[in-house]
Amino acid sequence: MIHLTAIIHPKATLHESVTVGPYTVIDSGVTVGAGSEIGPHAHLTGETSLGKNNRIHAGAVIGEAPQDLKYTGEPTRLRIGDDNVIREHVTLHRSNSPEEDTIIGSHNFFMAASHVGHNAVVGDHNIFANGALVGGHAVIADHVFLSGNCAVHQFVRIGALAMMQGNAAVSQDLPPFTMVFGVNKLCGLNTVGLRRADISAEERTEIKTYYRRVFLEGEKAADLLKETVGIRTRELLEFITASKRGVCAHASRKAG
Repeated sequence: MIHLTAIIHPKATLHESVTVGPYTVIDSGVTVGAGSEIGPHAHLTGETSLGKNNRIHAGAVIGEAPQDLKYTGEPTRLRIGDDNVIREHVTLHRSNSPEEDTIIGSHNFFMAASHVGHNAVVGDHNIFANGALVGGHAVIADHVFLSGNCAVHQFVRIGALAMMQGNAAVSQDLPPFTMVFGVNKLCGLNTVGLRRADISAEERTEIKTYYRRVFLEGEKAADLLKETVGIRTRELLEFITASKRGVCAHASRKAG
């Protein structure tokens, strides 16, 4: 189950069902759960824990030190859930302080050369296409799609079911259910994603109405929260009002 050329530290903890490919290095603080498969030339390091049935491909670096000039070598952590696919040369970094972890959920698909920085929090069922970059302390919700070569600035939040088109970049929060192109430019709702998530037609219509009222007509999300709205619409409005960085604006208007 473990290739003869792999180097596994005696203090690393691997479930007996784990497979490890040639020339992979696994350091002392690493824990790998049942059914996980680690390909060749990967490096797992730091205080890193992986759950069950994760698939790590060639050249991935998991749990390396944060790219933070303030980091001074403390034993920091990366926590990864279950059933993630981590393709070639993906980098997932541990946090920059013992008080906070980098957290990756479950059922995520990290395509080749994507990156998640220190102290980021990633939810479940997300897709990071090739070259997608997530900065430190960013928060990615669930069912988010980051297309190829997207960039998420540090401390930015990405709401559930949001989508970034190829080469897009965000330095402001991206509200749930929305789509962005270019730099911080909303272009409407992720209607395909909403349908695939079994959001009802009535809910989609309500979300569309309130998206228009905020991003096209300039009404304030805080004022609209006083109205009786559905759970999904409330999620959208509360996300906007909670933003500290400001939210992306529709391409032709400023957000309310």
